[in-house]
Amino acid sequence: MIKAVISGTGLYTPPATIDNAELVDAFNAYVELFNREHADEIERGECEALQPSSPEFIEKASGIKRRHVIDREGILDPNRLCPSIPDRSNDEPSVQCEMGLAAAREALQQAGREASDVDAVIVACSNMQRPYPAISIELQAALGIDGFAYDVNVACSSATFGLQAAANAVETSSANAVLVVSPEICSGHLNFRDRDSHFIFGDACTAILVERSDRVAEGQGFDVLGTRLKTQFSNNIRNNFGFLNRADESGVGQPDKLFIQQGRKVFKEVSPLVAETIQAHLADQQLAPENLTRMWLHQANLNMNQLIAKRVLGRHATLEEAPVILDEYANTSSAGSIIAFHLHHDGLSSGDLGVICSFGAGYSIGSVIVRKR
Repeated sequence: MIKAVISGTGLYTPPATIDNAELVDAFNAYVELFNREHADEIERGECEALQPSSPEFIEKASGIKRRHVIDREGILDPNRLCPSIPDRSNDEPSVQCEMGLAAAREALQQAGREASDVDAVIVACSNMQRPYPAISIELQAALGIDGFAYDVNVACSSATFGLQAAANAVETSSANAVLVVSPEICSGHLNFRDRDSHFIFGDACTAILVERSDRVAEGQGFDVLGTRLKTQFSNNIRNNFGFLNRADESGVGQPDKLFIQQGRKVFKEVSPLVAETIQAHLADQQLAPENLTRMWLHQANLNMNQLIAKRVLGRHATLEEAPVILDEYANTSSAGSIIAFHLHHDGLSSGDLGVICSFGAGYSIGSVIVRKR
């Protein structure tokens, strides 16, 4: 029986960084400008004064200390608070394609493969920079891959949903090797004027090569033992930006055209749902939580990850058991759990078990159980 193997991973990290103090300085400067410009309305009770943020508030609320971004100057300009990413001509590689190339090449190198060994490309991320042609097909062409490609968007679970699709393609012999690439430019859809969320996201790109097991040397990579996907509709995390916006001018530029969420509701509703999904997935594989050596969880909120790990294991997890990259990268949407996997899978022994799990808007949850070969 053909089984799927993760044979290599790659990571592109934008060189520009913004720490919490820098972000807060820019946000608070905007707050002062807004409150001064709207002083009369605020005094008459027609407008609420904006409240400042602080590095301590950010770290306590999220565990985030800094983030990598495509552009920092635009984000840190109080009069802009938005990344500055110049438009490119149709003859130039798109930003997401460029990010994807860097991550994909590292994944191929780690696996000891060439682009000619790959049959398919899945670009799986929370936001594509255009509807068509597909970013995945552009990346396929840039890599020189002869086969097929398509885009997947399931918000923060896009990469694990893409992993399941890749494993299915390999196990049904529709492809020998599939690249799953997640170019997340989260700073592009973040509202840097919202105190409750202006600190959440960072930018990054991951790549995973999935191959059929009989093509991968013994001891290399991770067997994919099983995948589990779950979705449940919720408006608590939403982004209403889309091509129909121009059909109603009253909505243009409104806050809901960027990332919005009801954070407390998300925490309360998603945490138990994720833990239950992982536990049920393990049980179906005739595994117990104590069999897990590692949990590579979605990197959205430190408190959330700690609660999920505790519910799954029945005790507090160590940082080795549930690695954290959130402090360095912030929330990179679907790339987060894959960054954790990429950076924290060394040192595992043959037979060690782990789970890659993402969760987010939708709600959507993706669980992938893997075993070190």
